[in-house]
Amino acid sequence: MSTAARTAAGLFLLLAVSGCSAPPQNGAQQFMVAAANPLAAQAGVDILHSGGTAADAAVAVQLVLNLVEPQSSGIGGGAFALYWERASALVQSYDGRETAPAAATENYFLDAAGKPLPWRQAVPGGLSVGVPGTLQLLETLHREHGVLPWRGLFAPALRIARDGFHVSPRLAQSIAGAADNLALFARTREFFLDADGAPLAAGHLLRNPRFADTLEKIAAGGSAAFYHGATARNIVNTVNNAPLNPGMMRAADLAQYRVRKRPAVCFPYRAHKICSMGPPSSGALTVGQILGMLSHFNLGRKPTARAVHLFAEAARLAYADRALYMADSDFVDLPGGLLDPAYLEQRARLIHPQRAMEKAPAGRPPRLPAAHYGKHRGVELPGTSHFSIVDARGNVLSMTTTIESGFGSHLMVDGFLLNNELTDFSFVPRNAGRPVANRVEGGKRPRSSMSPAIVFNAAGEPFIVLGSMGGSHIINHVAKTLIAMLDWNMNPQDAVDLGHFVNTGGAIKLEAGTAIVNFAPALQRAGHEIEIRELRSGLHVIKKVHGKLTGGADRRLEGVALGG
Repeated sequence: MSTAARTAAGLFLLLAVSGCSAPPQNGAQQFMVAAANPLAAQAGVDILHSGGTAADAAVAVQLVLNLVEPQSSGIGGGAFALYWERASALVQSYDGRETAPAAATENYFLDAAGKPLPWRQAVPGGLSVGVPGTLQLLETLHREHGVLPWRGLFAPALRIARDGFHVSPRLAQSIAGAADNLALFARTREFFLDADGAPLAAGHLLRNPRFADTLEKIAAGGSAAFYHGATARNIVNTVNNAPLNPGMMRAADLAQYRVRKRPAVCFPYRAHKICSMGPPSSGALTVGQILGMLSHFNLGRKPTARAVHLFAEAARLAYADRALYMADSDFVDLPGGLLDPAYLEQRARLIHPQRAMEKAPAGRPPRLPAAHYGKHRGVELPGTSHFSIVDARGNVLSMTTTIESGFGSHLMVDGFLLNNELTDFSFVPRNAGRPVANRVEGGKRPRSSMSPAIVFNAAGEPFIVLGSMGGSHIINHVAKTLIAMLDWNMNPQDAVDLGHFVNTGGAIKLEAGTAIVNFAPALQRAGHEIEIRELRSGLHVIKKVHGKLTGGADRRLEGVALGG
């Protein structure tokens, strides 16, 4: 193993053995990376130390995550990124979300009898795979904001792929939990299970020479080496000839894929402006609705049962609008007034200060489109990864990246996993006779909950960058963390560590093993149904105040914030 790989492996093992993914406070003066794995964070820090920008570092971080956290993200998936460049003082958003094959129709997930496939049955195999967008997003970021040579950004991942890394406790646990599905397909079975069919154990030295070969081609030829040629043919053949749930992807679907640059969706909260990702993500709109409604209430100076009640009610109302209206805006006309202040004030009036509402209907925001949609009911399991970066120039990146649920479709091509992102579409194309906004259509991008965010102070300077993993709970995790920092004045690590409270339209979920569960009796008296359960997140936060950077990393995973 090379010296660099041994150093990185030693960093991971030190953190893993200590049982602590990050110090309580991670401070740095000039630059910082907060990510879900120490090896990935260190790769980004090394790029920043070499004079790279946040865009340069993002390439290295993502490629290493593909190796050490393959169950969550990689070049076989999709991503959203927000980038604030100091030189222009503009925030730009990049949509690298996967797309449905052109041949897909709204009946894509219906069986021969016209009934929707069970969600878990539809995930493994080729049917769930969307055209990946992460690699083209990285290339676009680098082309527009990078300064270091593209090829050099691949060096950390190439070293780790060839020399190997020690399987972390979290990865080992993930492999064990998905072993039955991983065993269904030859490539994942050979890679993640040993010769006896047992899941790889923590500490196992895992090499990925096939991925190294793929990276070499992309480093030399850019994303064209992925979207055209041998790798593209391998993706198409793997998807369409899967032994389970074969898909209908074509070479043209890959060749025609394009990252979309979209306007960031920004909204006020207290004295701040928050920007996040608009459609096809529901993140900015739903977080914005929650905070917009809560701006009409005093949430106090610390978490209380009352504050959790108000949060849950606002989330309940916001998710009702999300289920009815939000989808890929290239295919669906969204209401223009989902974040209209008067509309959110009207919705806030539906929240009783002490009593839970029985049902939260969708509202009628201003500028409703002529089309009327049916409600989407779907499944979004926790998955995904997020990293936040601030470079020495003051540029800021917030990027949430995914292959959807753990290990995606469980199909592996050229050393990387393919996503199951198409299962984020509504399996039922019509509800009560009306088309569902998030139904499957050829070339369409499935609705997402990913919520990469940047917070600006009154002077227009970015001072918080954050995001999370967690499926449909991402929106709640991000909104909770923003409230913890902006209302309750918590530092990044304390805000990340704060026990989760989640509402997506039904019961309030409270994070087991945290002080938040102490609010359960009061919430039940207010009429809430309560579930106490594990709530996984992957929050990674950087805050800048008076020129000093402070990080918060999610210790529910193996997160770390590193800087210099």
